[in-house]
Amino acid sequence: MRVLLIGANGYLGRFVADRLLADPAVQLTALGRGDDADVRFDLASGSPGALTRFLDAVHPGVVINCAGATRGGARELTRHNTVAVATVCEALRRSGCGARLVQIGCGAEYGPSQPGSSTAEDAVPRPGGPYGVSKLAATELVLGSGLDAVVLRVFSPAGPGTPAGSPLGRLAEAMRRVMQSGDGELKLGGLGAQRDFVDVRDVARAVHAASLSAAQGVINIGSGRAVRLRDAAAVLARVAGYGGALHELDGPSGPLRATIGHPRIESDHAAPVAYPYPDGCGSWQQADVRTARDRLGWRPRIGLEESLADIWMEAACRI
Repeated sequence: MRVLLIGANGYLGRFVADRLLADPAVQLTALGRGDDADVRFDLASGSPGALTRFLDAVHPGVVINCAGATRGGARELTRHNTVAVATVCEALRRSGCGARLVQIGCGAEYGPSQPGSSTAEDAVPRPGGPYGVSKLAATELVLGSGLDAVVLRVFSPAGPGTPAGSPLGRLAEAMRRVMQSGDGELKLGGLGAQRDFVDVRDVARAVHAASLSAAQGVINIGSGRAVRLRDAAAVLARVAGYGGALHELDGPSGPLRATIGHPRIESDHAAPVAYPYPDGCGSWQQADVRTARDRLGWRPRIGLEESLADIWMEAACRI
């Protein structure tokens, strides 16, 4: 099976590439903006015609789009998340390769949800920020393209390679610094948000499964369980061996001991958030992942503790 992977050097794309390369039946070609891509091409500025000529030459059976931007202003997000996908869809329509498209979407497309609820694929999307808006527009382009296509709405990815600027990445970096300084207290804000964390390696498995399946439409990829950031912080402290106190600034519960064990889901779902989580999804998000189970045969395998341990391992090695 010939697979064209777009965005192979990104956070998710690297793990998708590793997963595909481990399949002896896959012949992989990477397309991207970097020098290490097999083919250099910028989706945000390149023409559909140029991409069509490349598709006709390579003739892939599957095109996987992991490219995109998570930061920047509305214009930049639109270029990299929406215009780029429009280019891919138009090129595939013009091409004679007949490739299947696997588009990576995100949970931010749904926007805020009711605390305690699980968001299914038939929920009406109401993104709360420009990132979610740009990704939702891309999803709508894919769904309306008439192509053989599936969109995987990935919720909150975690694990090795987690960007240092992400909430979990910032948490690990703050813990590294306080342990390095010998401080007995770590003060953090905004730990009230609850998110559905899914390991990047499980996401890569889902992409691989979607490539081989005939499933179309939107499919959620998550753990199916929301975890409060303060509980994730407690687990991270335990795997890091941090014996000090975690103090939540402006939080409802005051100091939180680092010796707390596994994450727990508390009953006060509506607890206030000190600072808004940057994805525009409010205080709560949890995926309904039954469609992924039924249509892809996929279930998450890696727990949050293992994901956090890998995040910590990378943060601890940082100088």
